[in-house]
Order: sequence, then C-alpha cells, then structure tokens
Amino acid sequence: MNYHRIPHSNLEISQLGLGTMTFGEQNSEADAHQQLDYARERGITLIDTAEMYPVPPRPETQGLTESYIGSWLKKSGQRDKIVLASKIAGPVRGNDASIRPQQALDRKNIRIALEASLKRLNTDYLDLYQLHWPQRPTNCFGRLGYQYSEENVPVTLLDTLEALSEHVRAGKIRYIGVSNETPWGVMRYLHLAEKHDLPRIVSIQNPYSLVNRSFEIGLAEVSQFEGVELLAYSSLAFGTLSGKYLQGKRPEKARNTLFSRFTRYNGEYTEQAIAQYVELAQAHQLDPAQMALAYVRQQPFVASTLLGATTLEQLQQNIDSFELTLSEEVLAGIEAIHRRFPNPAP
Repeated sequence: MNYHRIPHSNLEISQLGLGTMTFGEQNSEADAHQQLDYARERGITLIDTAEMYPVPPRPETQGLTESYIGSWLKKSGQRDKIVLASKIAGPVRGNDASIRPQQALDRKNIRIALEASLKRLNTDYLDLYQLHWPQRPTNCFGRLGYQYSEENVPVTLLDTLEALSEHVRAGKIRYIGVSNETPWGVMRYLHLAEKHDLPRIVSIQNPYSLVNRSFEIGLAEVSQFEGVELLAYSSLAFGTLSGKYLQGKRPEKARNTLFSRFTRYNGEYTEQAIAQYVELAQAHQLDPAQMALAYVRQQPFVASTLLGATTLEQLQQNIDSFELTLSEEVLAGIEAIHRRFPNPAP
C-alpha cells in the first residue's frame, strides 16, 4: 500500500480506503469487523463512514455502520492507527428516512450530529468530518445539469463553516471536507475560510468512475490548483463495472438485486458502455473491476479510492487492484469508449 498526504493537512492516508455503507444492512457486525481487520492487514488506514449509513437508509438501521466501527475500535485498540472520516447529512429530499428532526447544516444540527457520531464510533475526535451533501439544491446524485431554483436557503455556507470551526477549535474535528459538492461550492468555501480566518476544507468526496467522469469537467482543475483532492466513491458504479449485471443478470444477494431503488447505473447507454469496458478488460486479460479501480487510482487528482464490498473475497480482489498499472494501450481503449459514451451515469 502507498500513502498520500492530503494537501493543507497532516492527514496521511492510504491510496485505497474502506467504504462502509453496507455495514448494518448487507453486512453483520461480525462481517464488518472481519472487513476492518482485513483492510488493516493490507495496509488500509482510511476508514470512511456517515451518520446516515447503512444504505439504503432506514430508521431501524440508521447509525449501525458507525456503531459497528465503534465496537471494532473498542475491541482492536487501533484508533491511533487509522484516519477516521464521517459525514453529516444535509436536508433530505425525496423519500429518505429522517435522521434528525431537522437536517440543516447549522450550528445546532452539526453539534447534535457530531456528538451522536462520536458516541457511536467510541472516539472523542474525527480526523475528517464531511458535509454529506449541500444545504442548497444543486446538481448532485445523478443530476448533471444545474437547474435554477428560487428556493430560499436558510443556512449559508458561512453559517456552516463557522459552526464547524467551533468543533475544530474544541479538538473534536481535525479537518473538514465536503461531499457531492460542485466547483462553485468548493471555491466559495475556500474564499470564506480565507476571508474570515476559518478552517479550510481539505478534501471532496464525490462519485468518480469509468461511467461518471463528471468530476473532470470543473472539479479536477480546482483540485489541481487549490489542493482539494478527491476521495473517490462509487468507483465500481455499485458493482456494475464488474460486468455481473450485464444481459439482465441479477446475482443473488447483490445490491442491485436486493434493492430496486438503485437505478443510477441501470440506463441503456450505461449498460452499453459497461459492456465495452468489460470487453476491453477481457481483451487484455484484466479483471474488469480491477481495471476500473486502477483507472480511478491513477488519476492525479485522486487522493484515495474508497472500496465497498459485501464479501471478504470482493474486498480482497478490490485491494489487489493496487498492484495493477494500466498500460497506454488500455488507457487509449478507455478513452475511445469514453468518447462514445461520455458520462452515461453522472
């Protein structure tokens, strides 16, 4: 495993991180501990979670992911050996279950959410605390084009930043980051931090994969010149880039088989693109999932690629992708497919 220091911070993270959103839904507490033990054996130090997890969110399971990590931390005594990241949920739109009575990113709710996460995680501080999605309506979670809105946003970015700064000063948060954010949002947070002498965001956690390279359109440039690097999630596009769902297949216990709500990667053009990526991998004797993960890891703006797995075998194969460096021929083949199917699943 290689390690990378996030710019503008003292966080040294593994270039592959462990995503945990299946803990408490598809994975039991014993499964979770087994994955955490194995990840640490393979050199992974970045553990990413969220107050909302597991996914899909349900009132009966909300918070279990953090609780399972917390019980593992208590048992293993490895708190000082990992970089622990969690997230606070923004306002809910759609049918997601309520996490708190009010999910604003304001002083009151940040305090309530942070204290609850710390308690579940059996720790008194987080290395990285991220805003899971913006307070304002914007183009995230599958929406590529920005849509004008007359909605009044009661909590400003400055309000949020000032609230987070209180917990940074108190030592409960080492660094802050954003997730599912836009170029405007990142630049505005950086401007406000500099203007008001507030904590600087040091990372952004957005989706990035062979079928969703929208990060490159504006955020990659921000990453290069402002040092806000990507913690890439959904790099296997909910497992679809392994090819296991092609031709209508629905493997037993697989996420898209169990949960009908996950349609982000099920479009016609997405499936056509995935079929061609799988064919490219097989033509070069590569595992399609490992090729997809290696592509993400090799991008200069990616600080770490988050791996999510429901079985230990999947986690092992995903971590093994670290040994793979894609050839120029394979990279050229990927670009050719991308030109035919640009961002079919944003």
